[in-house]
Amino acid sequence: MMVACLAGLAGNPLAASAADMAQAAPPAGDETLRPVLAPASHAPGEHQLLVMLRLPATHFRPDASYGGRYIDDSSRAARRRRAEELARQHGLTLVDDWPMPVLGLDCYVMRYPDQDNAERIIASLARDPQVEWAQPVASFEGMATIPSRSAADAPLPPPATDALYPVQPAARYWHVAELHRQTTGRDIRVAVVDSGIDGSHPDLLGQLAVNANFVDNGATPPENHGTAVAGIIAARAGHGGILGVAPQARLMGLRACWQQADLATRCNSFTLSKALNYAILNGAQIINLSLAGPPDRLLDRLLDVAMERGIGVVGAVDARASGPAFPASHRGVLAVASQAEAGKQAAPPTATGDPPLLAPGNDVPTTAPGGRWSFVSGSSYAAAHVSGMLALMEQLQPNATPAQLRRLLQPGETLNTVNIDACATISRLLRHCSCSCTAAGLTQRGVGP
Repeated sequence: MMVACLAGLAGNPLAASAADMAQAAPPAGDETLRPVLAPASHAPGEHQLLVMLRLPATHFRPDASYGGRYIDDSSRAARRRRAEELARQHGLTLVDDWPMPVLGLDCYVMRYPDQDNAERIIASLARDPQVEWAQPVASFEGMATIPSRSAADAPLPPPATDALYPVQPAARYWHVAELHRQTTGRDIRVAVVDSGIDGSHPDLLGQLAVNANFVDNGATPPENHGTAVAGIIAARAGHGGILGVAPQARLMGLRACWQQADLATRCNSFTLSKALNYAILNGAQIINLSLAGPPDRLLDRLLDVAMERGIGVVGAVDARASGPAFPASHRGVLAVASQAEAGKQAAPPTATGDPPLLAPGNDVPTTAPGGRWSFVSGSSYAAAHVSGMLALMEQLQPNATPAQLRRLLQPGETLNTVNIDACATISRLLRHCSCSCTAAGLTQRGVGP
C-alpha cells in the first residue's frame, strides 16, 4: 500500500473477571476476544500510495481547531477534483483523502495497477510540481506478547476496593497509591493512539474525553490492546479491578489500529497520521504510541510538530529489532522497553545510542473488553506506564518541557531492573518525600542522603 500527500489546507490477553483473574484461568472462547477486522481499504499491501499535494496558502489554516474536516465543502470538492485529475494523469485511482492542517497538507490514498511498480510511480509523482511527496503505506503493530503466565498463577489478593492492585507492578515498584496523595494526573490530556478502547468498562467509565475512530466509519469497537493500554494509564480508583498510574487524566481514545483474527494489533501510515493530526490540533499533552514499524516520512513530520508544540510523546521499543524502530527512534520521543527478563537480551538502544527507559511490562493486570481484566506483557504496556507517569509529572509541573521531564525520569537505584524510580521523580518535583523514602533513595527532606 502506498500513500500520496499534497500540501494545502489541509497481546493476546486472557480475559477474566477481577476476582477470577487472581485465582483461575479465564473461560475459553470468550466473546470479548472476537476480533474486529479492518476494512480492506485499510489493510496494507494493496497497491496503494499516500500522496501529499501542494495548495495555495489561502486554502489552509495551520491553527485550525478541527481534527480533519473541511469547513468549506466547495473548497474540499475543488481540491478533490484536482487530486482526481492528478491520479488520472499518473494512471492511479483516488481511494481516500484526509486533510492534515497541522502540516498544511491534503493527504490522498491512491491505488496503482497491480502490474505497475510503486517505485516508478513515486519517482514520477516526485517530478510533478503539484506533489509535495509520495510514499508507501507502512504497516505498524502493537508491541504486545503472549502473557508469560496465565491468570491461574496469580496470587489471590485480599479483599480490596481495587482487587488487582496488590499484583500490579506499579504498586510494587512505583507505589502509585502513595503518589496519588500528591498527584493523580488531573485533567492532563493523554492521547491513546491505538486500537479501540472499551469506554464502558467499569474501570474506564468517564475516563474518555474523546473516543474517535480513524480506521473506518463505524462506531469504535472495544479491542484488547487499546483497552489494556488505556487501563494502565488511567483506570479510575475504586471500581473493583486495577488502579491506573494517572487515574484522573483525561484519555483521548484515537482508534488508528485494528485487531486481527490472530489478535495481533495492526495500524498503517494513513490511519496513524489521521489520529496524530487530531491529537495535535485538539490539545493532547501526551501521546502514547504503543506500536512500532519502519521509518515513515509523514509520521516523522507529524512527530516533529508535536515536539515543537511541547507535547510529550512516548513510544514502545521493538525488542525483536536489532536497532531502533520507529516511532521510538524519533528524536525526542521517550523510548520505553519492558523491564528485562532474566536471560533475555537487553532492549536495543535509541537512535541517540542511549538505552531506553525501562518500565513494568511483564504480567501486568489491566482492563479487557467486556468489563473483564487480563494479564498482558510487552513494551506496549511499559510505554503506557510512562505515559501515566508523565501525566502525574505534568500536573505538578505544567510548564515543563518534554526534555525536562525526560531528565527527571533518569534512573535512580534500579529495583528489579525497573529503572524509573517514580517515588524519587515525584519527590524531586515536590522537594519532599512523596512515598516510600527508602525505596526512593531519599531522606525525609527529599533531597537525598
